[in-house]
Parts: sequence; C-alpha cells; structure tokens
Amino acid sequence: MNNKLHVLLADDHVVVREGLKRLIDAEADMKVVAEAGNGAEAVMKALRVSPDVAVLDVSMGEFGGAAATRRLRQELPATKVVALTVHEDRSYLRELLEAGAVGYVVKRAAGDELIQAIRAVAAGGIYVDPRVAGKLVSPFNAPVAGASGVKVTLSERETQVMQLIAQGYTNKEIAAQLDVSVKTVETYKARSMEKLGLRSRVDIVRIAAEQGWLKPN
Repeated sequence: MNNKLHVLLADDHVVVREGLKRLIDAEADMKVVAEAGNGAEAVMKALRVSPDVAVLDVSMGEFGGAAATRRLRQELPATKVVALTVHEDRSYLRELLEAGAVGYVVKRAAGDELIQAIRAVAAGGIYVDPRVAGKLVSPFNAPVAGASGVKVTLSERETQVMQLIAQGYTNKEIAAQLDVSVKTVETYKARSMEKLGLRSRVDIVRIAAEQGWLKPN
C-alpha cells in the first residue's frame, strides 16, 4: 500500500518501543517512520519527518508526552497525537486532552486499541481507551460544570450533540444519526456552548472527557 499512515513512536523503554513498532508495522495501512526515547527527541524527529500520527508515552522524564504534545500541536498542527499511558484516571486524561492529544490509550491494553486509535485520529476523530471512558460515564441529565465552574443542565439532545462533536463527527454526520437537520444540530451546539461558556472544539472535548461522553453510544 503506497498511502500508508506515517507514525512516529516515542517511548523510553526500548523493549516496549520495539514491540509496538512490530505491532504497527504489521498493519498494511501504517508504518513507523521514526522512533524516539524521550519527548525532546520526539519533537525533533517529528519536525524532520512530519508524521501523520505521533504515539507518545506520557512518562518520559522531565520532557514527557504532555510537553511533547504541546510542542507538536504548535509546530505540526496536522500531526495527530495519541497518548500512551499507564494511568487510567481522569486527571491524566484531562491534562493530555488540554495539551492537544486526540487519542488516549492505556499501555497495558496496547494492541488492538492502539491500532484503532491511530486509525481513528488519522481520520479526524477522537479516541479514548474504553477502559478509561467507561469509568467516566455520567447520566445525560447530570449537571455539567462549565468553563466558569458553574454547573448547568443540558437537555438529552444537547448532550448527544456535544458528545458526538467531541467524538469527531461532523454536523452533517450528527444530523444523520439523530435524524434532524444540520441547522438543528448547529442550534443545539450553539446553545450548549453558550450555557457552558465554551469557545472551541478543544473546550468541548475537555468537557466531554470529564463527563464521560467520549464513550461510544
């Protein structure tokens, strides 16, 4: 296949990195084009090869995955970042999403989950390991803390729209799923963002992670 996804792989454990490289290279539609042992090296090599996806271990010393993610989002906004971590709590998830990661995979589950994450983010979506997303699920009608910290209640439809936006769906795709018009989706989106005091899609993803809305319906 000529149009393979180019992947940069960064992990400070050589054995782990070699195993993940074999896993990725075994897929017909992707190839590891660069490897790094720390965040600084990952950024340097990414600037050289401009990968489609960067898989970054979160814990790589002082300049780890979060710091590398911020740099890559600034220098190479087209490169999608998948965070690879041993941590399964929401604080780490929030930190990485705020840094700019669009994928979050728990290291002990790396395998099929990592391959799915690479494909999902390369296609413009968001991927959060079900082991994490499943722990964060909250009811549709639960109050949501907005940007100011004040809790508001969204309608079930508003929550569905925000959830699907966070998962990477377009307004047109959301309209098709919910059997409403694109204009209606835009109205729900605008109303929800106003209620929560949100300004961007990054804000929506952060709120979605906190609420557990990144878990597939």
